[in-house]
Amino acid sequence: MTKFRPCIDLHQGKVKQIIGGSLRDNGPGPIENFVASEPPSWFAGRFRSDQVTGGHVIMLGPGNEGAAQEALAAWPGGLQVGGGISVQNAAGWIAAGASHVIVTSWLFDQSGKFQLQRLEELATEVGSNKVVIDLSARRVEEGWRVAMNRWQTPTDLLVTGEVLDQIAPYCAEFLIHAADVEGKCEGVDVELVSLLGAWSGIPVTYAGGVSGLDDLRQVEEVSGGRVDVTVGSSLDLFGGEGVAYEEVLAWNEGRR
Repeated sequence: MTKFRPCIDLHQGKVKQIIGGSLRDNGPGPIENFVASEPPSWFAGRFRSDQVTGGHVIMLGPGNEGAAQEALAAWPGGLQVGGGISVQNAAGWIAAGASHVIVTSWLFDQSGKFQLQRLEELATEVGSNKVVIDLSARRVEEGWRVAMNRWQTPTDLLVTGEVLDQIAPYCAEFLIHAADVEGKCEGVDVELVSLLGAWSGIPVTYAGGVSGLDDLRQVEEVSGGRVDVTVGSSLDLFGGEGVAYEEVLAWNEGRR
């Protein structure tokens, strides 16, 4: 059954909701849907008290390490962490309280070519049961192409069943951000969800575009209940109007 999974997105040390495609190294800053007045620990504590499991903390760019550590300290072992993860720092994040480390960009070289040996190194360092691979992707003519470096740089990897089969042995879960719809609250990428649901392997969480509870129902229906989903900008906890936090708690309770 499809479950709601929480997320804490960090940018410049604050909990924010951002339109994914607006993150850039140069030019105007990202388009912000929400900036929290509460610290990261408040959100982590809320998710802990409500036992909303399987969530993640994502560091969007530099300067978020302290905020991420604060969130993890509020729920040791209860949250995954991603953003700038490599074999050099992964064990440190597990020691800091992360249940898993989420990795994307480090698995590719500067030109965007996938480096399987890096994934093997990471799985050896912390254990494949502690690794989540984030295959955040943009729609292209061939399907969905994984994008790295805060979704700015396309890679040579497409999201296909064959690719998922190839790298699943090295991780515990997949996290898939649909970067083209991330933060827009205009509906999920149904075709991508369908592709993910048709693949039967390790757990998969989809993120991007949820505008209301009907989108959770659609993800559950299209994926056969095999894909979990995060809700960001539309959630009232993050200033949204489409989904009440109490609704997703009830949704999960009905699927225990």
